[in-house]
Amino acid sequence: MNDALRAILTTDDKALIFGEDVSFGGVFRCTSNLTDSFGGSRIFNTPLSEQGIIGFAIGLSASGYTALPEIQFADYLFPAFDQLHNEASKMRYRSGGAEKFNAGRMVVRMPTGAVGHGALYHSQSPEGFFLGMQGITVIIPRSPVQAKGLLIAAARGADPVVIMEPKILYRAAVEEVPLEEYELPIGKAEVLQAGTDVTLVTYGTMVYVAEAAARAAKERLGVSVEVIDLRTVRPWDKETITKSVNKTGRCVVVHEASRTGGVGESIAGEVQERCFLRLEAPVTRVTGWDTHMPLAYEGFMVPDVVRVLDGIKKAVEY
Repeated sequence: MNDALRAILTTDDKALIFGEDVSFGGVFRCTSNLTDSFGGSRIFNTPLSEQGIIGFAIGLSASGYTALPEIQFADYLFPAFDQLHNEASKMRYRSGGAEKFNAGRMVVRMPTGAVGHGALYHSQSPEGFFLGMQGITVIIPRSPVQAKGLLIAAARGADPVVIMEPKILYRAAVEEVPLEEYELPIGKAEVLQAGTDVTLVTYGTMVYVAEAAARAAKERLGVSVEVIDLRTVRPWDKETITKSVNKTGRCVVVHEASRTGGVGESIAGEVQERCFLRLEAPVTRVTGWDTHMPLAYEGFMVPDVVRVLDGIKKAVEY
Protein backbone atom coordinates (compact mmCIF):
# COMPACT_ATOMS: atom_id res chain seq x y z
CA MET A 1 0.00 0.00 0.00
CA ASN A 2 2.84 2.35 0.87
CA ASP A 3 4.54 1.74 -2.46
CA ALA A 4 1.29 2.32 -4.37
CA LEU A 5 0.62 5.58 -2.51
CA ARG A 6 4.14 6.74 -3.26
CA ALA A 7 3.63 6.00 -6.96
CA ILE A 8 0.36 7.94 -7.00
CA LEU A 9 1.87 10.94 -5.20
CA THR A 10 4.88 10.95 -7.53
CA THR A 11 2.87 10.90 -10.75
CA ASP A 12 -0.05 13.09 -9.63
CA ASP A 13 0.87 16.40 -8.03
CA LYS A 14 -2.76 16.95 -7.04
CA ALA A 15 -2.94 13.77 -4.94
CA LEU A 16 -3.37 14.34 -1.19
CA ILE A 17 -3.40 11.87 1.71
CA PHE A 18 -5.18 12.77 4.94
CA GLY A 19 -6.81 11.17 7.96
CA GLU A 20 -6.22 10.44 11.61
CA ASP A 21 -2.49 9.96 12.34
CA VAL A 22 -1.45 9.43 8.70
CA SER A 23 1.35 12.00 8.82
CA PHE A 24 3.52 9.71 10.93
CA GLY A 25 2.51 6.44 9.30
CA GLY A 26 -0.96 5.60 10.57
CA VAL A 27 -1.98 2.78 12.89
CA PHE A 28 -0.68 0.10 10.51
CA ARG A 29 2.23 2.16 9.11
CA CYS A 30 0.82 2.24 5.58
CA THR A 31 1.79 5.90 5.13
CA SER A 32 5.22 5.66 6.79
CA ASN A 33 7.90 8.04 5.43
CA LEU A 34 5.58 9.65 2.90
CA THR A 35 5.55 12.96 4.77
CA ASP A 36 9.36 13.05 4.61
CA SER A 37 9.23 12.68 0.84
CA PHE A 38 6.21 14.80 -0.08
CA GLY A 39 5.76 17.24 2.79
CA GLY A 40 3.06 18.10 5.26
CA SER A 41 0.94 19.94 2.72
CA ARG A 42 0.22 16.68 0.88
CA ILE A 43 0.12 14.17 3.77
CA PHE A 44 -1.53 15.59 6.87
CA ASN A 45 -3.57 14.69 9.93
CA THR A 46 -7.21 15.65 10.34
CA PRO A 47 -9.49 16.07 13.36
CA LEU A 48 -11.14 12.90 14.69
CA SER A 49 -14.22 13.22 12.51
CA GLU A 50 -14.93 10.59 9.87
CA GLN A 51 -17.83 12.60 8.46
CA GLY A 52 -15.51 15.59 8.16
CA ILE A 53 -12.76 13.54 6.52
CA ILE A 54 -15.05 12.18 3.80
CA GLY A 55 -16.86 15.49 3.32
CA PHE A 56 -13.49 17.18 2.84
CA ALA A 57 -12.45 14.43 0.40
CA ILE A 58 -15.58 14.91 -1.70
CA GLY A 59 -14.94 18.64 -1.90
CA LEU A 60 -11.34 18.09 -2.97
CA SER A 61 -12.19 15.54 -5.64
CA ALA A 62 -14.97 17.76 -7.02
CA SER A 63 -12.37 20.55 -7.27
CA GLY A 64 -9.96 18.53 -9.40
CA TYR A 65 -7.79 16.93 -6.72
CA THR A 66 -7.12 13.23 -6.15
CA ALA A 67 -8.33 12.65 -2.59
CA LEU A 68 -6.84 9.68 -0.73
CA PRO A 69 -8.44 9.75 2.73
CA GLU A 70 -7.79 7.02 5.28
CA ILE A 71 -10.40 5.88 7.80
CA GLN A 72 -8.46 4.48 10.73
CA PHE A 73 -10.63 1.32 10.99
CA ALA A 74 -13.55 0.22 8.82
CA ASP A 75 -15.57 0.11 12.04
CA TYR A 76 -15.33 3.92 12.19
CA LEU A 77 -16.76 4.41 8.72
CA PHE A 78 -20.39 4.61 9.74
CA PRO A 79 -20.46 8.30 10.75
CA ALA A 80 -19.33 9.06 7.19
CA PHE A 81 -21.95 6.89 5.47
CA ASP A 82 -24.18 9.88 4.84
CA GLN A 83 -21.40 11.65 2.94
CA LEU A 84 -20.54 8.56 0.90
CA HIS A 85 -24.10 7.53 0.11
CA ASN A 86 -25.89 10.85 -0.29
CA GLU A 87 -23.05 12.90 -1.79
CA ALA A 88 -20.12 10.97 -3.28
CA SER A 89 -22.17 8.20 -4.87
CA LYS A 90 -24.73 10.56 -6.42
CA MET A 91 -22.72 13.54 -7.67
CA ARG A 92 -22.16 12.35 -11.24
CA TYR A 93 -25.78 11.22 -11.59
CA ARG A 94 -27.11 14.51 -10.23
CA SER A 95 -25.03 16.47 -12.72
CA GLY A 96 -26.09 14.43 -15.72
CA GLY A 97 -22.50 13.27 -16.16
CA ALA A 98 -20.88 16.70 -16.09
CA GLU A 99 -17.11 16.26 -16.21
CA LYS A 100 -16.39 18.77 -13.47
CA PHE A 101 -19.15 17.76 -11.04
CA ASN A 102 -18.30 14.39 -9.60
CA ALA A 103 -16.26 12.74 -6.85
CA GLY A 104 -14.52 10.32 -9.18
CA ARG A 105 -10.98 11.05 -8.03
CA MET A 106 -11.54 9.82 -4.49
CA VAL A 107 -10.20 6.61 -2.94
CA VAL A 108 -11.13 5.87 0.66
CA ARG A 109 -8.77 3.41 2.34
CA MET A 110 -9.50 1.53 5.56
CA PRO A 111 -8.36 -1.60 7.44
CA THR A 112 -11.12 -4.20 7.74
CA GLY A 113 -11.96 -7.63 9.12
CA ALA A 114 -10.97 -9.86 11.99
CA VAL A 115 -7.54 -9.59 13.54
CA GLY A 116 -7.92 -12.00 16.48
CA HIS A 117 -8.47 -9.49 19.25
CA GLY A 118 -10.40 -6.53 17.85
CA ALA A 119 -13.86 -7.38 19.19
CA LEU A 120 -16.82 -5.04 18.74
CA TYR A 121 -15.15 -1.95 17.33
CA HIS A 122 -11.98 -3.07 15.56
CA SER A 123 -12.81 -6.33 13.73
CA GLN A 124 -16.00 -5.66 11.78
CA SER A 125 -16.42 -6.52 8.09
CA PRO A 126 -18.97 -3.95 6.85
CA GLU A 127 -18.68 -4.45 3.09
CA GLY A 128 -22.27 -5.71 2.86
CA PHE A 129 -23.56 -2.23 3.73
CA PHE A 130 -22.29 -0.98 0.36
CA LEU A 131 -24.26 -3.41 -1.81
CA GLY A 132 -27.10 -0.97 -2.36
CA MET A 133 -24.88 2.09 -2.72
CA GLN A 134 -24.99 2.79 -6.45
CA GLY A 135 -22.00 4.66 -7.83
CA ILE A 136 -19.44 3.46 -5.28
CA THR A 137 -16.89 0.75 -6.10
CA VAL A 138 -15.67 -1.46 -3.24
CA ILE A 139 -12.40 -3.40 -3.48
CA ILE A 140 -11.00 -5.96 -1.02
CA PRO A 141 -7.53 -7.17 -2.10
CA ARG A 142 -6.08 -10.50 -1.02
CA SER A 143 -2.36 -9.80 -1.28
CA PRO A 144 0.40 -7.19 -1.71
CA VAL A 145 0.53 -7.56 -5.50
CA GLN A 146 -3.23 -7.13 -5.74
CA ALA A 147 -3.30 -4.23 -3.28
CA LYS A 148 -0.74 -2.19 -5.19
CA GLY A 149 -2.22 -2.70 -8.64
CA LEU A 150 -5.81 -2.15 -7.56
CA LEU A 151 -5.02 0.98 -5.52
CA ILE A 152 -3.12 2.63 -8.38
CA ALA A 153 -5.94 1.78 -10.79
CA ALA A 154 -8.53 3.16 -8.36
CA ALA A 155 -6.69 6.48 -7.98
CA ARG A 156 -6.58 6.92 -11.75
CA GLY A 157 -10.14 5.82 -12.48
CA ALA A 158 -13.35 7.77 -12.90
CA ASP A 159 -15.32 6.44 -9.93
CA PRO A 160 -15.22 7.01 -6.17
CA VAL A 161 -13.68 3.88 -4.65
CA VAL A 162 -13.56 2.32 -1.20
CA ILE A 163 -10.62 -0.03 -0.62
CA MET A 164 -11.04 -2.25 2.42
CA GLU A 165 -7.69 -3.76 3.38
CA PRO A 166 -7.84 -6.94 5.52
CA LYS A 167 -5.74 -5.81 8.45
CA ILE A 168 -4.52 -9.28 9.37
CA LEU A 169 -2.86 -9.50 5.93
CA TYR A 170 -0.68 -6.43 6.54
CA ARG A 171 1.79 -8.70 8.34
CA ALA A 172 0.71 -12.13 7.07
CA ALA A 173 0.59 -11.94 3.26
CA VAL A 174 4.02 -12.01 1.60
CA GLU A 175 4.76 -11.68 -2.12
CA GLU A 176 7.38 -10.34 -4.48
CA VAL A 177 5.81 -7.09 -5.64
CA PRO A 178 6.95 -5.43 -8.89
CA LEU A 179 8.80 -2.17 -8.21
CA GLU A 180 7.39 -0.46 -11.28
CA GLU A 181 3.90 1.02 -11.53
CA TYR A 182 1.13 -1.25 -12.77
CA GLU A 183 -2.66 -1.42 -12.66
CA LEU A 184 -5.02 -4.34 -12.18
CA PRO A 185 -8.58 -4.42 -13.57
CA ILE A 186 -11.28 -3.18 -11.20
CA GLY A 187 -14.58 -5.06 -11.32
CA LYS A 188 -12.97 -8.25 -12.64
CA ALA A 189 -12.75 -11.44 -10.57
CA GLU A 190 -9.75 -13.77 -10.90
CA VAL A 191 -9.90 -17.54 -11.25
CA LEU A 192 -7.08 -18.72 -8.99
CA GLN A 193 -7.57 -22.43 -9.53
CA ALA A 194 -9.55 -24.21 -12.25
CA GLY A 195 -11.94 -26.98 -11.25
CA THR A 196 -14.83 -29.05 -12.54
CA ASP A 197 -17.03 -30.02 -9.57
CA VAL A 198 -17.58 -26.95 -7.36
CA THR A 199 -17.17 -23.18 -7.74
CA LEU A 200 -15.77 -21.61 -4.55
CA VAL A 201 -16.21 -17.82 -4.48
CA THR A 202 -14.51 -15.60 -1.91
CA TYR A 203 -12.31 -12.52 -1.37
CA GLY A 204 -9.76 -10.97 0.99
CA THR A 205 -8.42 -13.06 3.86
CA MET A 206 -10.79 -15.92 3.09
CA VAL A 207 -8.97 -16.60 -0.19
CA TYR A 208 -6.27 -18.44 1.76
CA VAL A 209 -8.85 -20.44 3.73
CA ALA A 210 -10.64 -21.30 0.49
CA GLU A 211 -7.46 -22.47 -1.22
CA ALA A 212 -6.60 -24.71 1.74
CA ALA A 213 -10.15 -26.13 1.75
CA ALA A 214 -9.91 -26.77 -2.00
CA ARG A 215 -6.71 -28.75 -1.47
CA ALA A 216 -8.36 -30.74 1.32
CA ALA A 217 -11.40 -31.44 -0.87
CA LYS A 218 -9.13 -32.83 -3.59
CA GLU A 219 -7.19 -35.00 -1.16
CA ARG A 220 -10.05 -36.24 1.03
CA LEU A 221 -13.05 -36.23 -1.29
CA GLY A 222 -11.55 -36.38 -4.77
CA VAL A 223 -13.43 -33.18 -5.59
CA SER A 224 -12.10 -30.64 -8.10
CA VAL A 225 -12.75 -27.11 -6.83
CA GLU A 226 -12.59 -23.93 -8.89
CA VAL A 227 -11.45 -21.07 -6.62
CA ILE A 228 -12.40 -17.49 -7.57
CA ASP A 229 -11.29 -14.27 -5.88
CA LEU A 230 -13.86 -11.52 -6.45
CA ARG A 231 -11.35 -8.72 -5.72
CA THR A 232 -14.10 -6.15 -6.37
CA VAL A 233 -17.14 -6.90 -4.22
CA ARG A 234 -19.29 -3.99 -5.40
CA PRO A 235 -20.07 -4.38 -8.20
CA TRP A 236 -18.94 -8.00 -8.32
CA ASP A 237 -18.10 -9.85 -11.54
CA LYS A 238 -21.33 -11.68 -12.46
CA GLU A 239 -20.06 -12.94 -15.81
CA THR A 240 -17.05 -14.81 -14.40
CA ILE A 241 -19.09 -16.42 -11.62
CA THR A 242 -21.92 -17.38 -13.98
CA LYS A 243 -19.52 -19.00 -16.45
CA SER A 244 -17.86 -21.00 -13.67
CA VAL A 245 -21.09 -22.23 -12.05
CA ASN A 246 -22.54 -23.19 -15.42
CA LYS A 247 -19.46 -25.40 -15.78
CA THR A 248 -19.37 -26.93 -12.29
CA GLY A 249 -23.07 -26.97 -11.37
CA ARG A 250 -22.35 -26.06 -7.74
CA CYS A 251 -21.45 -22.87 -5.87
CA VAL A 252 -20.08 -22.23 -2.39
CA VAL A 253 -19.59 -18.63 -1.21
CA VAL A 254 -17.23 -17.83 1.68
CA HIS A 255 -16.83 -14.57 3.62
CA GLU A 256 -16.14 -13.62 7.22
CA ALA A 257 -18.85 -10.94 7.35
CA SER A 258 -22.19 -11.98 8.83
CA ARG A 259 -24.52 -14.22 6.84
CA THR A 260 -27.49 -11.87 6.74
CA GLY A 261 -26.87 -8.85 4.53
CA GLY A 262 -23.57 -10.24 3.28
CA VAL A 263 -22.14 -10.44 -0.22
CA GLY A 264 -23.10 -14.13 -0.26
CA GLU A 265 -26.79 -13.25 -0.39
CA SER A 266 -26.29 -11.21 -3.56
CA ILE A 267 -24.21 -13.94 -5.20
CA ALA A 268 -26.64 -16.70 -4.23
CA GLY A 269 -29.59 -14.78 -5.70
CA GLU A 270 -27.84 -14.01 -8.99
CA VAL A 271 -26.50 -17.55 -9.38
CA GLN A 272 -29.96 -19.00 -8.76
CA GLU A 273 -31.45 -16.76 -11.46
CA ARG A 274 -28.66 -17.18 -13.99
CA CYS A 275 -27.70 -20.83 -13.49
CA PHE A 276 -30.90 -22.50 -12.25
CA LEU A 277 -31.04 -25.23 -14.90
CA ARG A 278 -27.39 -26.16 -14.30
CA LEU A 279 -27.41 -26.23 -10.51
CA GLU A 280 -26.92 -29.65 -8.93
CA ALA A 281 -27.31 -28.27 -5.38
CA PRO A 282 -28.48 -25.10 -3.63
CA VAL A 283 -25.90 -22.34 -3.34
CA THR A 284 -24.04 -22.87 -0.06
CA ARG A 285 -22.86 -19.97 2.10
CA VAL A 286 -20.08 -20.34 4.67
CA THR A 287 -19.92 -17.07 6.58
CA GLY A 288 -19.56 -15.32 9.88
CA TRP A 289 -22.44 -15.66 12.32
CA ASP A 290 -25.26 -13.16 12.76
CA THR A 291 -24.01 -11.72 16.00
CA HIS A 292 -21.52 -9.16 17.27
CA MET A 293 -17.81 -9.85 16.97
CA PRO A 294 -16.75 -11.09 20.44
CA LEU A 295 -13.35 -10.58 22.04
CA ALA A 296 -12.50 -13.94 23.61
CA TYR A 297 -14.07 -16.02 20.82
CA GLU A 298 -13.27 -14.02 17.69
CA GLY A 299 -11.79 -17.10 16.06
CA PHE A 300 -15.14 -18.90 16.23
CA MET A 301 -16.78 -16.14 14.17
CA VAL A 302 -14.57 -16.50 11.11
CA PRO A 303 -14.95 -19.46 8.70
CA ASP A 304 -12.06 -21.92 8.87
CA VAL A 305 -10.90 -24.72 6.59
CA VAL A 306 -13.11 -27.29 8.31
CA ARG A 307 -16.28 -25.24 7.86
CA VAL A 308 -15.48 -24.50 4.21
CA LEU A 309 -14.63 -28.14 3.51
CA ASP A 310 -17.94 -29.14 5.08
CA GLY A 311 -19.73 -26.67 2.79
CA ILE A 312 -18.02 -28.20 -0.24
CA LYS A 313 -18.96 -31.70 0.95
CA LYS A 314 -22.63 -30.74 1.40
CA ALA A 315 -22.77 -29.22 -2.07
CA VAL A 316 -21.23 -32.31 -3.69
CA GLU A 317 -23.34 -34.82 -1.76
CA TYR A 318 -26.66 -33.01 -2.11
